[in-house]
Amino acid sequence: MITIMKKLDIVATLKEGIALGIANYLSVLFTVVLYILTIWIPYLNVGTTIALSLLPAEMAKGKVVNPLYIFDGKYRRNMGEFFILMGLLYLGVIIGFLFLIVPGCVIALAWTFAAILFVDKDMNALEALRESNRLTYGNKGRIFVISLLLSICIELVSVIIGGIFGIGNVEWLEVIGSILVILISLSIMPLSFGLNAVMYKKLVLEEASDEKTEEVVEVEEQQVEEVEEQKVEEVVE
Repeated sequence: MITIMKKLDIVATLKEGIALGIANYLSVLFTVVLYILTIWIPYLNVGTTIALSLLPAEMAKGKVVNPLYIFDGKYRRNMGEFFILMGLLYLGVIIGFLFLIVPGCVIALAWTFAAILFVDKDMNALEALRESNRLTYGNKGRIFVISLLLSICIELVSVIIGGIFGIGNVEWLEVIGSILVILISLSIMPLSFGLNAVMYKKLVLEEASDEKTEEVVEVEEQQVEEVEEQKVEEVVE
């Protein structure tokens, strides 16, 4: 049975995500830069890609990210399962797009947390996809709006810089403009990871915390009932 999750507050998520991204700005930026610089190295790039999927979860837990963690060999142990996950994810999205685009967008949003869950919760491919779908149920529109707003900001900056440096069609100015666009897009990456981290925290980590709290309450209530039953039995005796 699919249960409706707590609703994301778009404004609060944006504020918290940007704040978290700024707080972890340098460590996240260096992590992304290291990933880009080593993406061309066969085999190593598989582990770094899997490790990078974990970054939002680490940020959500309040951990200080060491950029070198992406080179830990443990992330390559499950690369076969990771390829299965990515294959199923992209296949589902592509098939969805064949049905006039919208279903593909919905599937992509539903499986937003699949890669993170695969690494953070040690789930297999199908479990990660299924759990991500459950966790995003009722929040896909909000996740879409949050992602769209970030994309619009990046696009606006790119258009403004492109317009400024494209005046007069001077080739060397256009090259500088293109480089600046790339650098600015890279510099915004920590904010993007911050937003993903906050959404993951609210929909995954806080839900798990709430479930544990409920379990503790149930256990305590059961213990109280048992104690009361024992007292009644003693009185009867």
